[in-house]
Amino acid sequence: MSHEDLDSDVEVTLTASRALVGVVARTLADVLEVVTLPQFRMLVVLCAEGPLRSGVLSERLGIHQSTLTRLADRLVAQGWVRREPNAESRREVMVDLTDAGRELVTKVLEARRTDLARILGKATPEDRAVIRAGFEAFALAAGEPDPSHLLTLGL
Repeated sequence: MSHEDLDSDVEVTLTASRALVGVVARTLADVLEVVTLPQFRMLVVLCAEGPLRSGVLSERLGIHQSTLTRLADRLVAQGWVRREPNAESRREVMVDLTDAGRELVTKVLEARRTDLARILGKATPEDRAVIRAGFEAFALAAGEPDPSHLLTLGL
C-alpha cells in the first residue's frame, strides 16, 4: 500500500469518525443540560457495573476519592444516585443509581441506538454489509480501547 493510499484511508476514516462523534454529541446534548459530563460518566459506570463501593468507583473513573465524594454529593442531591452502607461492611459506602439515574442513562443509549438505526436505514442492504465489514475490520485492527477513554464520552 502506498503512502497516498494510506493518507486517503485516514481521511475517509476521519470523516466517518466525525459522523460517529456527531451521533454521540446529539445523544448527549439533552442530558448535558441536567448533568455535567463527569457526572454522566459516573452514571454510565454505575449503569454498566451496578452498585459499587465508593473506592472502586473512584478507581473506575480515574478520580481521587474526595473528587468522587463531591461528585456523588451533587448527584445524590439531584436524585440520580443514592449512597447506602455496604451490607457486608457497614464502614464502606455503596453508590448506586436511582431509577431516575438509570432512566437518564438508558434514554441516552436508546437515543444513540435510534440515531444509528436511522442512519443505517438510509443505506442499502449491500452498503450496510460493507459498513458492517468495515467496522468489524477496523475494530479488530484498533483492538480494545481503554474503558476510561470511552467513559469520557459516555460510551
